[in-house]
Amino acid sequence: MGEAPHTITTLPTERPPGRPFDPPPELVEARRHGPISAYTFPGGKQGWLVTGFDLVRQVLADQRFSSRKELMLHPTVDYGDFVVPPAPPGEFLLMDEPRHGRYRRPLTARFTVRRMRLLTERIEQVTAEHLDAMAKAGPPADLVTAFAKPIPAVMICELLGVPYEERGSFQENVDKFMDGETNDEDLMAAYTSTQEYLAGLVAAKRANPTDDVLSELTESDLDDEELRGIALILLAAGIDTTANMLSLGTFALLRHPEQLAALRGDPALADRAVEELLRYLSVAKTFMRTALEDVEVGGQLIRAGSPVIASYHTANRDPDRFTDPHGLDLARQEGGHLAFGHGIHQCLGQQLARVEMRVAFPALLGRFPTLRLAVDPEEVDLRPETADIYGVKRLPVTWDA
Repeated sequence: MGEAPHTITTLPTERPPGRPFDPPPELVEARRHGPISAYTFPGGKQGWLVTGFDLVRQVLADQRFSSRKELMLHPTVDYGDFVVPPAPPGEFLLMDEPRHGRYRRPLTARFTVRRMRLLTERIEQVTAEHLDAMAKAGPPADLVTAFAKPIPAVMICELLGVPYEERGSFQENVDKFMDGETNDEDLMAAYTSTQEYLAGLVAAKRANPTDDVLSELTESDLDDEELRGIALILLAAGIDTTANMLSLGTFALLRHPEQLAALRGDPALADRAVEELLRYLSVAKTFMRTALEDVEVGGQLIRAGSPVIASYHTANRDPDRFTDPHGLDLARQEGGHLAFGHGIHQCLGQQLARVEMRVAFPALLGRFPTLRLAVDPEEVDLRPETADIYGVKRLPVTWDA
């Protein structure tokens, strides 16, 4: 159908030395050969790696490519004889229509641009409270625990009605099954504990509804198991992705002082700065799809049943789409990144994440004009490439008190 594709035999898991914000060089090299490469999955299954912006959009928009959990292969792990089960009720990220729509549709009106912007004042208040606490404690500080995690955690927990005093233990369990390094036994224990907690929370909302999204959903035809699955997706995704954008984004700004100075000098640049950081960092690096029928993509025939890796971080660095794609430019005019995905699975909470970042970055830089790393850049503890969401584990910072 087309020329023989470039082939990549191992999905790389190492960032280039001294360049923690760039995709692994083997992926960048694959993109130079063309926007689609053949890839052999562990265990020998033949599949594809899509690295170009236009083709990633095409795959994500085409419902002939499935998101169903039971059809997925892990890009770097051989499942052997293990049979992957379907996604539990409510966990709609790993479902196709019509099941996906059953769970997403009731949420769409609750996460609109307008409703999320109405939360701006509360986000400003939460941000100020954590900046006050940082200032009171004095330097140095771990920006992850003092700032990046608490802001999205407070907001998504308030939206879903998680009691304040219960957020700490919940956050700890979410961290365990999202960080990419937890052993299987601890991961399952954390997942089970989270599921048990959410089951209790759903029951409490059904018995005594309060002013929150989860209570509103108890008035629908969704049962308790479905509500538990929805709550898990919203809480885990709503905390982890934004927390890592805030911490990794601050790290990137501190490593690009001219860009940091531009944002500090002009807080009105925040909207464009957030979009550029989303593109540049792409903390959600890859997503999987599986072809339900034969589909042509980029001149290659993808056979039914073939797994496909959609590489967000190379798509967002595609030179055919972005000028100087590997540069961080907060004044960049080109928009339309894929950091939140595309198609029917595009991130539901993207408007909340945007508002949180538009508030948090300028507030942090304005409050601490001398903010800087408290360790050498090479000593910043990064999440492994095997984690679902890329970011930093700890970001030690200091400032002139």
